[in-house]
Amino acid sequence: MNLPMDENAVSLPRVNRAGLLLLCSAKLLLHLVTSVRNYGYFRDELYYMDMARHLDFGYVDAAPLIAVYTRFAMLLGGSLAAVRILPAFAGAALIALTMLIARELGGGRYAQFLAGFAVLIAPAFLLIDSLLTMNAFEPLYWMSAVLVLIRIVRSGDSRLWLLFGLFTGLGLENKHSTLSFGFAVFVALLLSPQRRELLKPWVWLGGLVVVLLFLPNLVWQIQHHFPTIEDLQNVKREGKNVVLPPLAFLKQQILDLHPLLFPVWLSGLVWFLRDRSWRILGYIFAAFFALMVAAHAKDYYVFPIYPMMFAGGAAAIESWASKKWLRVAIVAVLIAGAIPTTPLATWMLPPQSYLRYARALGFVPQKAEVHHAGLLPQPMGDQFGWPELVRDVARVYNSLPPAERAKTGIFTGNYGEAGAVNLFGPAWGLPRAYSRHQNHWYWGPPDVEYTNLIVLQWGEDDVKDNCTSYQAFPHEHPYGMAEENMPIYLCRGATFDLRKIWWHSHHWN
Repeated sequence: MNLPMDENAVSLPRVNRAGLLLLCSAKLLLHLVTSVRNYGYFRDELYYMDMARHLDFGYVDAAPLIAVYTRFAMLLGGSLAAVRILPAFAGAALIALTMLIARELGGGRYAQFLAGFAVLIAPAFLLIDSLLTMNAFEPLYWMSAVLVLIRIVRSGDSRLWLLFGLFTGLGLENKHSTLSFGFAVFVALLLSPQRRELLKPWVWLGGLVVVLLFLPNLVWQIQHHFPTIEDLQNVKREGKNVVLPPLAFLKQQILDLHPLLFPVWLSGLVWFLRDRSWRILGYIFAAFFALMVAAHAKDYYVFPIYPMMFAGGAAAIESWASKKWLRVAIVAVLIAGAIPTTPLATWMLPPQSYLRYARALGFVPQKAEVHHAGLLPQPMGDQFGWPELVRDVARVYNSLPPAERAKTGIFTGNYGEAGAVNLFGPAWGLPRAYSRHQNHWYWGPPDVEYTNLIVLQWGEDDVKDNCTSYQAFPHEHPYGMAEENMPIYLCRGATFDLRKIWWHSHHWN
């Protein structure tokens, strides 16, 4: 179906306001009920709270906006509910945006509802909208840019590239992977009839808007000698991430988005590629997907591109499923498929119940990183053990005489441990934790010389080599990640000055 490019010639269908309100409300309610029950702060959320205490134009492994979101959550009190409400609202906004994209593609009330419903039940979006990370906001920026692009195609108003540049530039300040999205759009422009836009000044002025918005972070990267590139190179060299071959990567995408939704987004891809008007959207998806496969990306890197595929698929399905009973049947099948998978993608069940339920369904989650191990999938396991870890550190610290305590620092192996100590530690009278991991390295070294250190993530050989004497204290949480279930060491008489070795010991991976 070729839609006229002159928007005045064809009026768009009405917005399905009732469906939009229903689906967005369901999304919010689902996350408000499940995201703060049974679980705790996620490892990265603890790190972002430290970022929020050190607002800057850049970080080793993140663009700056995640710290701004987290700072807002901390202004709301910093509770788990305050932290998790932000991604829940982002998820609800994504449903509304997806429905608007379906409408812009010519989809009526049913297509809009089906597109929004697909986003609501997809396990991928249930998962990312349950945690405060940049991934929850990434689809908002990308799909806002896509909505503008569709309007450019429909109306021929090239001035809208300025607005496209605004959303894309903000997306870069949210997460650097927006560069890949921009590359896919550029490739699609070259391949599609819309390549004529490249002969007009507005697309390049839109690019200038992107550069201007990204400039503060770029300057920070230059000033700090591009730590993000070094971090990515370290990850690749150390083989940190699980690499899937192309077919396995595609299979994981189908599972992540839900197998019953595969026909929806596949219909969108076919429709886009067959329709000259919207072929550019099919090319964007194909170019981006191919780039992610070639780059051995994590499976969730592709998630932000799917809402437009759901919107296209819903519009295509609406065009051939004209019978009311068939439309109802399609939604009914999706509801039936979503009921058993939703507990696997949210924090609905407590750990023991989750494990029993996953075993009953034969569900085995795909690991994203090679060395992460634990009873629970990583996004769940990384929410356990942090208050208990800080409690155990506090027992060691507070067992020392006051004079010795004043000369004892806390040195952690990763940003999760440091973030946990900095969040929960003040209630136990603990000093600030230091770490050489990721951006924590820039927030050191300590102001005082510590003769003793409470160290985390050290092996016994490390303390033997670097301490005059030491004591080991057990720490373990049954549902926490295995890497955190290690002894806590009290290193007395450290044979090194942490302040002197600091600038030669950063750990970026």
